[in-house]
Amino acid sequence: MNDQTPRRSGGRNARRASRAAPLSAETRPIRAGLTGGQYKPLSDADVLKIHNAALEALETIGLADAPPSGIKLLTEAGAILGDDGRIRFPRALVEDMLAKACKTVTLHGRAPQHDLDLSGQRVHYGTAGAAVHLVEPDGKTYRESTVQDLHDATRIAHRLDNIHFVQRPMVCRDILDNCEMDYNSLYACTSGTTKHIGMSFTEPDFVAPALEMLHMIAGSEAAWRERPFISNSNCFVVPPMKFATEACEVMEACIRGGMPVLLLSAGMAGATAPSTVAGAIVQACAECLAGIVYVNALAPGHPAVFGTWPFGLDLRTGAMTVGSGEQALLTAGCAQMHAFYGVCGGAAGGASDSKLPDMQAGWEQMCSNVMAGLSGLNMVYEAAGMHASLLGFCHESLILGDDIIGQALRCVRGIEVDDETLALDQMREVCLGGPGHYLGTDATLARMQTDHVYPTLGDRTSPKEWAEKDKPDLINKATALKEAILAKRASSRFAADLDKALRERFNIHLPA
Repeated sequence: MNDQTPRRSGGRNARRASRAAPLSAETRPIRAGLTGGQYKPLSDADVLKIHNAALEALETIGLADAPPSGIKLLTEAGAILGDDGRIRFPRALVEDMLAKACKTVTLHGRAPQHDLDLSGQRVHYGTAGAAVHLVEPDGKTYRESTVQDLHDATRIAHRLDNIHFVQRPMVCRDILDNCEMDYNSLYACTSGTTKHIGMSFTEPDFVAPALEMLHMIAGSEAAWRERPFISNSNCFVVPPMKFATEACEVMEACIRGGMPVLLLSAGMAGATAPSTVAGAIVQACAECLAGIVYVNALAPGHPAVFGTWPFGLDLRTGAMTVGSGEQALLTAGCAQMHAFYGVCGGAAGGASDSKLPDMQAGWEQMCSNVMAGLSGLNMVYEAAGMHASLLGFCHESLILGDDIIGQALRCVRGIEVDDETLALDQMREVCLGGPGHYLGTDATLARMQTDHVYPTLGDRTSPKEWAEKDKPDLINKATALKEAILAKRASSRFAADLDKALRERFNIHLPA
């Protein structure tokens, strides 16, 4: 018997197409700046103990090796230069400078839609690191990273919704002159994305040409100073408890040039920081508090990120353990201290000790990314793409990391509890004379996009469907997406006249 009932045409396909289309910013279930802070590994008493220990370390141990300019700034502000050459910081001085510190930093993108509000415990994920190798998963090989690799990584990151900023993840090993390497790194990143970018500079004298390039890109020095879209990632200390003399001079030049700074303390627990989790956090806080005094002695209220980056160490071998549970605790504990101080903070999360984007990488990246987000860390650096304990960066892993961060952000968003989400009306409708299930109900369909995060590359098909699709491989899918992104003209590249002017002024290594 033929069924003559008219059938809807294209209904299911239309719904699938609608669900596959990119969501508008206001309907996305996750976004940059979701508020964390639900996870607190330290009790209130623990936080006070760490704070007081950091102040005692600053007052009694102090820091060595400040440059002459830093000694002048710090002693004029109230620090004390001892006969041993160490600068010590009275408790009252630290507290006064914390009161002056900028509490509501905005890190601008070259495009305003990428501005990052670091107030409170708003969470953002991005790249970072100075890997010297590019990881090529197809042949399981490592090779020295190039300026093209850096540019490609930035272009890929620009297209990934859950990568909110790009701090330079690789060193341009093909450029031997350090000044040229610095401004070529700057060009490679700024021409690849309009998101906020973090950048390091090798020597103080290299800041001036970088600022000149930035003024050209922004349109003028005034336009740059109004919306600085680059921050200086600055390792101003050499743990334990020493200033990095030349990096401090770089920091001073960047501050005078209107550039926000990341005050980065990266001790290794058991080597250049105490081996205990609490002790490593104490030292990182002490060093970054010294940085807060330094910055605000030079320019009160200048935007600075409190960058406590203590890393874990495998005490059996001396290898870094950036993918360990201890690393996740270090990062989460530091985030809790940032909230206590009321400053904008950043730390490392999402890096892996694995050499390739494999199962080990997955569990390591997810563990610290989730804990960093739940702890309310403002800036989660190295959140995607970083392997081999920061020695290698992988484009495919960067793409896969976007899915990992998406799930982490859903955890940060948490559980909304109100009359609608308690769903009693739905239960009555379904159970009392209804279909007995919630599939296809108006409420389910209405919230399926706004409540749920769907992976871009993660596979949720049945084994049968997976086999019918020729058993797709996750790495191959990431490689295909990478090639599709890089095959298209970058939307962030400079206008032809600006690019021509930049190339006439600077020796740019990337092909036009």
